[in-house]
Amino acid sequence: MVSELSAALQKHLLRMQQDELTGSLLYKKIAARQKDEQNRRVFLDISRAEMGHYETWKEYTGRDVAPNRARIALISVLSRILGITFTIKFFEKGEDAGISNLRSVERELPEARAIIDEEEEHETRLMAMIDEERLHYVGAIVLGLNDALVELTGTIAGLTFALANCRLVALSGIITGVSATLSMAASNYLAQRAEGNSKALKSSAYTGVAYLITVVLIVLPYLLLPNEQYLAAFAIMICSVVLIILGFNYYISVAQGTPFFRRFGEMVLISLGVAALSFAIGLVAKSLLGIDVG
Repeated sequence: MVSELSAALQKHLLRMQQDELTGSLLYKKIAARQKDEQNRRVFLDISRAEMGHYETWKEYTGRDVAPNRARIALISVLSRILGITFTIKFFEKGEDAGISNLRSVERELPEARAIIDEEEEHETRLMAMIDEERLHYVGAIVLGLNDALVELTGTIAGLTFALANCRLVALSGIITGVSATLSMAASNYLAQRAEGNSKALKSSAYTGVAYLITVVLIVLPYLLLPNEQYLAAFAIMICSVVLIILGFNYYISVAQGTPFFRRFGEMVLISLGVAALSFAIGLVAKSLLGIDVG
């Protein structure tokens, strides 16, 4: 069978073999650290399925391949930081590219279509069974993130030209941000308790942490730059806001399979729109009140 394969097709199959073996070892490693028994079984099932796919491609190539150890180590670390759902779905995108390449040579290997469809159906079904706790609190994270981006970006933008002093803006931002963090977390807790959510405290913690991290990232440029460079600090803050929105929406789009560009555009438009309006209000207020901070 090996002699019947073209060089291009054999190359694709060997790449698929390595991806399947790498995935099998990775899922087995992730399964070993799962506390939830259902998640452990799901990952072991995926691991066995990936090994079966490896053996299938090996029948065509007649060769063994080594797993990508560096990729296993990297994804294992990332899964601890970013969560298993996001990391694995991101990892699977690499296999999707390999599958697309393989489909281009189905004329040489008609059996490929049935094998690929079986793999995709099986893995999709198994992935849907994974229950990751942090994804239960996406709404709480969105609440903290959105509120911080809209409220604090607008506040900082208004204060930037009203005060024209990095340290004063940073001080005002920290006081506003910390108090708003506590207020938002408490409000979320009370709302969740009112709805009978037994995990109201954890939900409020996610909201508060998301808010506080956003506060730190927004205020940081004003702490690092000299007082007179408030324009540069403002520009860096706006870039930070866009990057926060970009990173968060990309994470959610991968982990939950939701549209990326629409949600990203909405959040950017709202956050920067409020910032621009507050910026203008700050200028007007400074002019009308005759305030000049030296």
